[in-house]
Amino acid sequence: MAKNNPVVHFEFPGEDLERMKKFYGEAFGWDFTQMGPEMGNYVVVMTSESDKNGPLEKGKINGGFYKKSADPISQYPSVVIAVEDINKSIEDVKAAGGQVLGGSKKDGQPEMIPGVGMFASILDSEGNRVSIMQPLMPQQ
Repeated sequence: MAKNNPVVHFEFPGEDLERMKKFYGEAFGWDFTQMGPEMGNYVVVMTSESDKNGPLEKGKINGGFYKKSADPISQYPSVVIAVEDINKSIEDVKAAGGQVLGGSKKDGQPEMIPGVGMFASILDSEGNRVSIMQPLMPQQ
C-alpha cells in the first residue's frame, strides 16, 4: 500500500482562459502566470502567497487553467497528487482497478513537464480523472 501522497495542484478546464482569469481574479483575488504555446498556453494559478517552490503556507495549493479540447477527459476539473515514483504509482493505480491514460499523448506513458516533473493522468475506479506527478523537487 502506498504512503499518504498529498494533493499538490488543481486544474480547471475552460473555453475562454481570459474570462476564467478575470472571474477568479475578481472573485477570489488569485494571480496568474500565462505560459506560452510551448506549454500549451497553460495558465499557472497562484491561490496564496508563493515562491518558486509553491505556497509559503503549509496545506495550501496552487493550480492551473487549460483550454478544453474535444477529448472528453479534458472537460472536467482534476487534482494532482504528488508521488515519489511515478512508475510504481502507475502500477499501483492499475492494481487498484484504475486506468492509466498517461501524458498528453494518452498512450499510458508519463510525460516530462519541463522544470516541473513527470506527469500522467489516470482514471480512478469511478471514472474520475486525477493526475499524478513525480516532482523534480521533493515535497516539503
